[in-house]
Amino acid sequence: MNYALCIEKMINHIAIIMDGNGRWAEARGKSRSSGHRVGVRVLEDIADYCFGNSISTLTVYAFSSENKARPKKEVDGLVKLIKEFFVKRLPKFIKNETRVVVIGDKTFFSSDVQAIINNAEEKTAHFKNKTLCIALNYGARDEIVRAVNKAVAAGSVVNENSFAQFLDTAALPAIDIIVRTGGEVRLSNFLLYQAAYSELFFVDDLWPDFNTEKLATIIEQFRLRNRRFGK
Repeated sequence: MNYALCIEKMINHIAIIMDGNGRWAEARGKSRSSGHRVGVRVLEDIADYCFGNSISTLTVYAFSSENKARPKKEVDGLVKLIKEFFVKRLPKFIKNETRVVVIGDKTFFSSDVQAIINNAEEKTAHFKNKTLCIALNYGARDEIVRAVNKAVAAGSVVNENSFAQFLDTAALPAIDIIVRTGGEVRLSNFLLYQAAYSELFFVDDLWPDFNTEKLATIIEQFRLRNRRFGK
């Protein structure tokens, strides 16, 4: 069944906390970096599924602001993987007309990595129907603080609606579903402002074990929920 095309509850935006790459690799006697590489392949499968089923926006938590505190070897491996991802996948993004958006504080990354990320965003900015949003060095508290400072600098008096325009996600639709893999039941500083009325799903599968069938099951469960938005 093509769940994403269900008329009465269209899904525009799914966000995923991709947790469990390191634990998956360690359980198999492999390096944590190898787990992150497998995780990238799963991300590609999930993105293809979403965009193939009329879900216009997929946001993924790839590198949190807290991840910088991990061992240097793992952080360096993650940054290398991020760099490779944008370089190798850019032709596919262009071919598939997928807009790439990066949220978070990019100043953590070296100038060459920032240039690669910026290039991917610029080369795909004109695509409208599919958006892959990648959270890098992202933390929701940091995002909110930066948004407040933007509003102050603009001399803007804000309300709930106008404040959202200062957030990193200003150009993205409201989030319908947030999924976290890996067995943890928390948002871990991910899209706290935007998650106010998102439907939350926590699954035990580590990210490398997640797949499109499991996402389809979540979408089916989403259809059964009554979204009242406080009314």
